[in-house]
Parts: sequence; C-alpha cells; structure tokens
Amino acid sequence: MIDQITLSSIFTVLIFAIFIAIVMWAYSKKSKASFEEAANLIFDDEIKPSASAKQKSGDNNQ
Repeated sequence: MIDQITLSSIFTVLIFAIFIAIVMWAYSKKSKASFEEAANLIFDDEIKPSASAKQKSGDNNQ
C-alpha cells in the first residue's frame, strides 16, 4: 500500500509538471497571435467619430 508521503510526492511532481506545461504553452510562439488579439480586445469597443457625427456636431470648416 502507498503511504501518504509517497502520494504527496507524486501529487507535487504532477502539479509541477502541469505548471511547466502551462508556462510553456503561455510563452509558445503559436499562442502569441491569439494573446495579442485578446490583449487588444478592450480597444475595439471605443467609439470612433465618423464623418456624419462631425457634421452633426457643427465642426464644418467650409
């Protein structure tokens, strides 16, 4: 039968291996493009002034 120390050691090694796998995935070149896109999503919600909005606000320089 496996004692508690052995189970704790196996669990620690397993968690460490999962951590290393996550770090490798996060820093892989394949993931960079999707992370860059996700980082810039916050800026996609900004309202950009259109030409019609400028005309309505009276910013005509004629």
